[in-house]
Amino acid sequence: MSVPQVFRAAARVLAANGLYQGDFVPDVFDREMCIPHFLRPMSIVAALKCATTGDPHVTSLLVDEAICVLALRLEVDGEGPLFGGIFDLEAHVDGWGDLEGRTAESAVAVLESAADASEVLA
Repeated sequence: MSVPQVFRAAARVLAANGLYQGDFVPDVFDREMCIPHFLRPMSIVAALKCATTGDPHVTSLLVDEAICVLALRLEVDGEGPLFGGIFDLEAHVDGWGDLEGRTAESAVAVLESAADASEVLA
């Protein structure tokens, strides 16, 4: 799998499941839901992880690369990401996804756009 393929797969996950704001998935500790995590609405970072590993909580080198590429494309309040590590980049991507009024459609569009741009660079 390549980074553009990860972006497209994550876009399909979000289109099917929906965008969740505030955490990776709703009811992360399964106190109220018995639906598997990979079928729940999820954040953009969780969708990227799910697209590569099948689990919205499991990371890989490929998903870290995709998060890095996506974070560099996004601005939150006019600012790019802080470069302290992968968790800062994840927080930046999630910050973009958590903005009020953000929709699954806009998240899917940004992932598709990132896939197109990454293919041109490859």
